[in-house]
Amino acid sequence: MLTDLPNVLTLSRIAAIPVLVALVAMGTPVGDILACLLFALAGITDYFDGKLARDRAQISDLGRMLDPIADKLLVGATLMMLAGLGRLSQWGLYPAIIILLREILVSGLREYLAGLRVSLPVTQLAKWKTGFQMGALGTLLAGDSGASVIHLGFLPVTAIGNVLLWGAALLTLVTGWDYLQAGLRHVGIGSAPQ
Repeated sequence: MLTDLPNVLTLSRIAAIPVLVALVAMGTPVGDILACLLFALAGITDYFDGKLARDRAQISDLGRMLDPIADKLLVGATLMMLAGLGRLSQWGLYPAIIILLREILVSGLREYLAGLRVSLPVTQLAKWKTGFQMGALGTLLAGDSGASVIHLGFLPVTAIGNVLLWGAALLTLVTGWDYLQAGLRHVGIGSAPQ
């Protein structure tokens, strides 16, 4: 049901997107740190919506549909804002492209396999990928200007965020390949991941 707490948490992630976009668009150190905090809070809801759904036996088709959509919207909007406002370096743009392409690939695979009544379960490595990605994006949202607000201006926050983003992109490639192989197995091409 839409009003179950897990679904409300998922919907809150979607509702946070316009606020996050507005905070990043402000282009101020305070806006950056608030965007980082909002993104972190949204990331935490991603953990709790699934945990609560399982613990309360409130797993629903609606929740299974909305959760990955909320994740992809949040990540996509964040990457677009960072790229559009020039807050990703040239080298930061490449992992962002890898992340977006993988998300589209996995979404397409899931949609196709759903027509075959085959599910593509989330792997443990994919959960690590999501955590790494959320950490990278939160760090990039704070940026060097946001770090100065909380007196951490001596840290190269943007550089750290770019390194984390490359780590997330590497995990993205590995999990994307695993999902692709699993999907191709169901159409009779390739083999399942080991």
